[in-house]
Amino acid sequence: MEEMTCSLCPRNCRALRTDTRGLGACRMPAAPVAARAALHHWEEPPISGSRGSGAIFFSGCSLGCVFCQNRKISQQDFGEGITLERLREICGELISQGAHNLNFVNPTHYAHILGELLERCRPTVPVVFNTGGYDKVDTLRTLEGKVDIYLPDLKYLDGETAGRYSKAPDYPETAQAAIREMVRQTGPCQFDDNGLLLKGTVIRHLVLPGQVGQAKAVMDWVSQEFPARTVLFSLMSQYTPWGDLKNCPEINRRLRPSEIRAAREYMENLGLAGFTQERTSAREEYTPPFDLTGVLSIPSKHGKETSQ
Repeated sequence: MEEMTCSLCPRNCRALRTDTRGLGACRMPAAPVAARAALHHWEEPPISGSRGSGAIFFSGCSLGCVFCQNRKISQQDFGEGITLERLREICGELISQGAHNLNFVNPTHYAHILGELLERCRPTVPVVFNTGGYDKVDTLRTLEGKVDIYLPDLKYLDGETAGRYSKAPDYPETAQAAIREMVRQTGPCQFDDNGLLLKGTVIRHLVLPGQVGQAKAVMDWVSQEFPARTVLFSLMSQYTPWGDLKNCPEINRRLRPSEIRAAREYMENLGLAGFTQERTSAREEYTPPFDLTGVLSIPSKHGKETSQ
């Protein structure tokens, strides 16, 4: 893997991403580091389907959300380095297991890897780019024609809130521009005969405690920005207090039923097509175990490499 000074994400840190960790906003080397690769059943229904989405969770992140449920990999950087060839093998293994799609989770800082991977080999199933929404338009354009489904968050439309919770006061305008580019690439959502998503953009918003107004602003923007049923909207109520929230005590609680109800009613009144989560989704067990499942190859009894 060649050395690179990185400007893939909006941090534009220009770090030299060598094999030594600790450099750059994402703290990751140029070569991929992953923490889990397995069938995942907890995405939106047209992505998970009946057999599951082939989710590959990358380590590291440049966003730094204080409430991140995947903090073991996004902030504590758990994971194992793999080669591009091993990543290609993982994709094939997930497809062989019945994955409806290949779901690259937290891929922003590995957009260059995905571009090379998908240039070499076009998968037989749709490719999902599952991101926090903090993406550069120029980086996304390098993936045009290679990504079928974009699955971005739209966390905030208020810069002060984005700065407080994600250290990214430029998040609102950055994510809006990124999502416009995603929708330009995919066009309106397309489905197969079984209702599985083949192409399109699904915009997610996680409701935070005390931030129903933020959720309404996000839904207003989506409703006004895109013609009806061009995108799908996923209203998420799975928020669970994680990590050290002593500096943000206002979100150190679960959502109240009234907050979930108000957000759902607003979405319904706007006529946004999409999904809402049940309050029971706010459980730690809905976060997958990051234990290198499916990541490494191990020797078989006959001395050949086999999958974990």
